[in-house]
Amino acid sequence: MVIGGGFGGLYAVQSLRRAPVDITLIDRRNFHLFQPLLYQVATGALSPANIAAPLRSILARQKNARVLMGEVVAIDPQRRCIRLRDGACIPYDTLVVATGATHNYFGHDHWEPLAPGLKTLEDATRIRARILQAFEAAERERDPEPIGAWLTFVVIGAGPTGVEMAGAVAEVARDTLRHDFRSIDPAAARVLLVDAADRVLPTYPPELSARAAASLARLGVTVRTGTSVAAIQPDEAVLRGPAGVEHLATRTVIWAAGVRASGLGQILAAATGAALDRAGRVVVEPDLTVARHPEILVIGDLACCPGADGQPLPGVAPVAMQQGRYVAHLIEQRLRGRTLPSFRYRHRGSMATIGRAAAVADLGWIRFSGYPAWLVWLFVHLMFIVEFHNRLLVFLQWAWNYFTRNRSARLITGVPNPPDA
Repeated sequence: MVIGGGFGGLYAVQSLRRAPVDITLIDRRNFHLFQPLLYQVATGALSPANIAAPLRSILARQKNARVLMGEVVAIDPQRRCIRLRDGACIPYDTLVVATGATHNYFGHDHWEPLAPGLKTLEDATRIRARILQAFEAAERERDPEPIGAWLTFVVIGAGPTGVEMAGAVAEVARDTLRHDFRSIDPAAARVLLVDAADRVLPTYPPELSARAAASLARLGVTVRTGTSVAAIQPDEAVLRGPAGVEHLATRTVIWAAGVRASGLGQILAAATGAALDRAGRVVVEPDLTVARHPEILVIGDLACCPGADGQPLPGVAPVAMQQGRYVAHLIEQRLRGRTLPSFRYRHRGSMATIGRAAAVADLGWIRFSGYPAWLVWLFVHLMFIVEFHNRLLVFLQWAWNYFTRNRSARLITGVPNPPDA
């Protein structure tokens, strides 16, 4: 039984395709989502179908796997079964839990409606609508003050997601929309990237952080490091920085500051007695099993697994992929009566893109930025997209966007008309 069709769960299932096992994959959604490109859906560069693929289609030819759509609400380790929201109970011999993570507002969950995060397709289309609606509302205004508020965009969190989002929003304003409006100049929009850390991309080497900051500056993004968020209101963000408290008039705030484990971690902890870390992740054994329950394995963003330096591994796709392959190999070896050494993550590098033809890359043995890093970023992300036709569609869309600076998926969907000005 595999719960979750993200990177970890899907790679575990696919890695067991030749094993003598029967696999059931359960997910609340019927599709696998390529989360690293969600920000491009949120800024109109890609359509949702470009970065998502039906799980049944992906596993159609894997005869030992079946897919069920459902939400797991309980786990019974004694009876070795899981219960779905509709009441159905499904037994398992081995359970792999890979349900990922969600947004973390650090005790301020009431900010979520005002500052949406980016984890699902719905999040992406909602943020896309908010960004585009802001320009629509500004077009109807005549007073410079409310126009300025509508055209001020604040991104909270200067990690890879925040940096990529801020750069993309700046490109939308300065390139994509530059000829679309008559009463406003979209290029006059302000994009602010805010983080309490002392630099952008704080987990990257300082020289790459500096290059990323320089690329953001070229796009017109204002970086506010050493600055925390004190409050978020419908018409302003209250920031606390070295110069004191600032009330920033804005109608669009995007949250990219942190994540916490999915709620299934608490359910699993209550059922097994497993420990949780501060982010709600399940503390696992070196072989990714739950203490006293070797038949339950936790992987991906839901697992608190220390790396070689003793610090918990980051919640990124490569970690989930490698853990998915590891637990598949572990299950195969168990069938043969063998064991495996502890899981060891092989870090192959980190990359973040800042905009058109600009990125930073840290591959461990080499660090570089600019156009070469951007090309590597493009290639790696294309190769990690699961379905070939999605790779082709994304490649063609990227090529069109690069040469025309146009983002054809800038649609306002699923929301009412722009707010009254």
